[in-house]
Amino acid sequence: MTTRLRFTKMHGIGNDFVVFDGINQEVNLTAEQVRKISDRRFGIGCDQLLVVEVPQNPENDFRYRIYNYDGSEVENCGNGARCFAKFVRDKKLTGKTEINVETLGGNLTLHAIANNQVRVDMGVPILEPAAIPFNAQTRSTSYELPVADQILDISAVSMGNPHAVTIVENVDTTPVENIGPLVEAHTLFPNKVNAGFMAIRSNNEIDLRVYERGVGETLACGTGACAAVVAGHLRGLLESTVTVHLRGGDLRIEWQGEGHSVYMTGPATTTYQGQVKI
Repeated sequence: MTTRLRFTKMHGIGNDFVVFDGINQEVNLTAEQVRKISDRRFGIGCDQLLVVEVPQNPENDFRYRIYNYDGSEVENCGNGARCFAKFVRDKKLTGKTEINVETLGGNLTLHAIANNQVRVDMGVPILEPAAIPFNAQTRSTSYELPVADQILDISAVSMGNPHAVTIVENVDTTPVENIGPLVEAHTLFPNKVNAGFMAIRSNNEIDLRVYERGVGETLACGTGACAAVVAGHLRGLLESTVTVHLRGGDLRIEWQGEGHSVYMTGPATTTYQGQVKI
């Protein structure tokens, strides 16, 4: 039986999404269907697919589900969270400016502010290796990660999803397309990992490229930006407020240090709306 689902195409500084309202229509997609919708040649095309659902805990406003290009469900997505906030307000699913949502990686609080900007409380970063998860004997600000014929000096951080952050001289000359897949599938990360490559311009400004788990390199990664700033701050290289330059645009990341939430501010944009046959 063929059904039609209404969708909205959105992006957060180039990290693009297909968003479904799972409250006013039934959305039950298989991994194969997610892959077909996400395909840029034969489907709609996106980095990730987002589904808005009713919360499991009635104290929250929504449940937010995230599916990668490869069909896998993942824990968190910062750029997606901003698009989520704009979507539910544009669709009149809520009139709130502060929105509490459930994700596979925990709860998020989204703050809709002026000019289509959204500030997201991304939660307290996870630094204990076992909880990331990352196979290391003890916690450290940096770890040696053998990759091919080199040793990368990484920081391991979870923002609800795992990240390995490497400091590089220049993001433009770093072979992210070659190193990224090797880091993503490294055996020390049992659930795979997002690979971030950060070049520090100053103590409050960085460049960043991210090879995302199950997606590949994207134009922007919100959780990756948060993880990079946390890594740089812990190493004593970055201040508490940092502008992160990604290929799709800029994000503002704020972190006061251990025990505090990371806050991310950036835009959310609607591209178009349509229907897709399932």
